[in-house]
Amino acid sequence: MNPDLDRLHPYPFEKLAQLKADVTPPANRSPIALSIGEPKHPSPEFVQNVIRDNLDKLANYPTTKGTDELRQTIAGWATRRFGLNEGSLTAEQHVLPVNGTREAIFSLVQSVIDPVPGATVVSPNPFYQIYEGAAFLAGATPYYLACDASNGFIPDFEAVPDEVWRHTQILFLCSPGNPSGAVIPRDTLQKVIELADRHDFLIASDECYSELYPDENEPPEGLLQTCAALGRDDYRRCIVFHSLSKRSNLPGLRSGFVAGDADVLKRFLRYRTYHGCAMPIQHQLASIAAWQDEAHVRENRAAYREKFNAVVPILQEVLDVDHPDAGFYLWPQTPMPDDTFARELAAEENVHVLPGRYLSRAVAGHNPGENHVRMALVAPLDECVEAAERIRGWLKRRP
Repeated sequence: MNPDLDRLHPYPFEKLAQLKADVTPPANRSPIALSIGEPKHPSPEFVQNVIRDNLDKLANYPTTKGTDELRQTIAGWATRRFGLNEGSLTAEQHVLPVNGTREAIFSLVQSVIDPVPGATVVSPNPFYQIYEGAAFLAGATPYYLACDASNGFIPDFEAVPDEVWRHTQILFLCSPGNPSGAVIPRDTLQKVIELADRHDFLIASDECYSELYPDENEPPEGLLQTCAALGRDDYRRCIVFHSLSKRSNLPGLRSGFVAGDADVLKRFLRYRTYHGCAMPIQHQLASIAAWQDEAHVRENRAAYREKFNAVVPILQEVLDVDHPDAGFYLWPQTPMPDDTFARELAAEENVHVLPGRYLSRAVAGHNPGENHVRMALVAPLDECVEAAERIRGWLKRRP
């Protein structure tokens, strides 16, 4: 067996299940899950119809590269959304459809990393655990950049020693951030691109929450958008990941894309051809429909906006919490250890949240996830409000 498998940490939800293994929630409290970031808003009916109308495509092998129409649709969407120079992001060279960002992040790392001694993958901390697992299984070592209140939950890239950058092969960004929702501004992205040029590493920007934001007039900046502002129409050393899971409430469709540096994507396509992860044709057709429609995405944002506006004032009575820049998570500080908070809240109120320490690693004695919990406002509005009220009452009753 691959010895690097032993380096993998249990997934956060495995740890959460162990934490609550002997908990019996009160029978008079219905369960409310804020722990898993799985969208619960309805999937668009028109997308479901496309799948139903094309079930005959089950008889056809899909290609790894995807259809021209899907790649053209994605390139058009990204060009409009991020204000790219027309024709700079081509369907032929700069876009690949993928089966969700999880498999794409993992497989990109396997295809990019040269497992020489010292090979390093730099990651925000807290982080999406696939960044770490992909690094381990590619023969690289993660280097964690703390994201906490002291830096606005955005890594201090300038504090990273040059020796680390010299060994870095991939830098992961997550903007809007999971779990904080922090959005990395353009000037910081420009500095990151300068670092990548200076030290010759790839920037891999996970932007799967980019379409969930509070102000319709201020969508979050994307890495390719910063490239365009710099006149970098080749998108060299820059790769972005996008998904329909959060944007369109389609986590089960397993549909997203990778876009950016054509040289990287050319070799990534070769890897994927052997990896065997082509998107089913009926899913490609459904994805085309989803990427071409913005009305349902605006409705989605409005639904999250309503939930944040209802829930945050309730929780602010008892917790240090505020509206995030984007995304659908809250990341409040807890008045007790975060794992104790999660366990006792489940035991006494049947409300389920994720301890922040499960999303991060301790470095030099500091774990930036400690004394925070992640709350995903994915449940219906009334459930989110009830959860907030239960939390408020629970904390007010505590000594």
